[in-house]
Formats: sequence, structure tokens, C-alpha cells
Amino acid sequence: MMIKDKRIDSGKAFDWGRTSGEYARYRDIYPEEFYKKIADRGLCIKGQKVLDLGTGTGVLPRNMYAFGAKWTGTDISAEQIEQAKRLSALKNMNIEYKAVATEEIDYPDHSFDVITACQCFWYFDHEKVMPVLARILQDNGRLVVLYMAWLPYEDRIAGASEALVLKYNPRWSGAGETRHPIWIPDVAYEYFDPEYHEEYDVSVPFTKESWHGRMFACRGVGASLNKEELAAWDKEHRELLDRIAPDSFEVLHYAAIAVLKKKGSKGLQC
Repeated sequence: MMIKDKRIDSGKAFDWGRTSGEYARYRDIYPEEFYKKIADRGLCIKGQKVLDLGTGTGVLPRNMYAFGAKWTGTDISAEQIEQAKRLSALKNMNIEYKAVATEEIDYPDHSFDVITACQCFWYFDHEKVMPVLARILQDNGRLVVLYMAWLPYEDRIAGASEALVLKYNPRWSGAGETRHPIWIPDVAYEYFDPEYHEEYDVSVPFTKESWHGRMFACRGVGASLNKEELAAWDKEHRELLDRIAPDSFEVLHYAAIAVLKKKGSKGLQC
């Protein structure tokens, strides 16, 4: 599904389905600490029903499955959902997946204890989505927004790779990340109260091949470049890594979490 949003990449079209194979192979990179911080706050654990919005290939449900929650994952891309189903079946994980845009979800009132949105929150039509999320959450429900990004101004390899993406896709708006709290739109506070946020550094291990795949699977490359552009980027990025990167290395990222509680909530019942 081609997506155009004037807020993102100046409206340049992108399609996650075009890179779902690479996404499945190379985007499962969050460190254990990323998931533990969620569970340590009593979220996405046994006894809870969790809806993961923009689930992609099911990275969050699959990696938190052992904590015992009952997971449902939704995503706008049917190709991503197919990868999520395949990867979950390989581990005999009972996770429900549905290909549907977040703006079109229609679960009954009070269906979930927790709703998560990892690496996708800015894509939503928040005016439309926020009242729906509040409605389908339990009265003690939490909305958990998650993010992780490389730091191009502090990490040499990340900075060089990012510059090459911009050479081929100068309209890509995913560049230039620095540490900051997750942006929450004002409309969210009509339905939710802020409860917690944290930003912290993580070093993520890669090989040249896995970092190349990670870059391929980003919105600015595999999801939006045409065939000729992608072939040229692929060749140049591999040559770049051969010049500047060892066989194995770490890339500096920062991760962030924001927890919002449904208005009127007094405490999470675990």
C-alpha cells in the first residue's frame, strides 16, 4: 500500500510492503533492556490484553511474548502482517494479527489493558485515533509509546549511512535525530494523562551485512526508492561500509518510552 502524508518526507510516497522481507530479517534489533523497561513498569505482562499498533513484523509482541500478555497486532501493511504471522508461527506463538490502518480499528469498548505503539506513533491521524484508543482501553488502561533511533552526529557509521540516504532521497525526514522525549500531540491530553517518560542510550551490535539490511529496511530507502535508485544506493552503501566499517561494530542509539494513563485511571491492576 502506497502512503502519502505531507507531514512525512514532504509527501513522498512510501510502501512498507516493498521492504517487508528485509524488515523481517533486519529490524528485530531492540536490546533486551528495551523490553525489560516496559515489563518492569507492570506493562505487557501476564493477565493483560495488549494491542500493538503499527506492529510491522510483530517485533514487539514476539519479543515480549514470554512475559505472558495476550497480544493482538495491527498494521496498515498486509505484507508486514504476513511476515508477522510467519515469524510467530515459527515459534508457536499465539498472537492475533490483522491488516488494518490504526484509523480504522473498531474493537469493542474496554477490550485492552495496554495499547503499544512502537516506532509508528507519528504516522497516525491523532484527532481521529486518540478517542478510539481511550474507548477501547480498560478504565485503568495505559498507552505506551516507544521509539529508538541511531545518533548520526555522534556515531560515525550511522552518520555516513544517513548522509548516503539523503543523497538518494533528500526529502526523507527521518534524518538528524538527537535525544529528546517522545512527541505527544496536544489532543492526546484530552483523553490521557502523562505518567512516565524516559530516554536512555543503547549500543546496538551489527555486522556490515546486518547494518546494510537495517538501512535498506528504513523508510527512506527500501520503502520509497525506485528500482534504479535502490540498486545504485545498494552498491554505494556496501562500498561505503567496506571503507569505514569493521566486520562487526556497535551503533550508538537512544531509546525512549512514554506512558500515558487513561483519564480517571488510578492504578494498573496487574
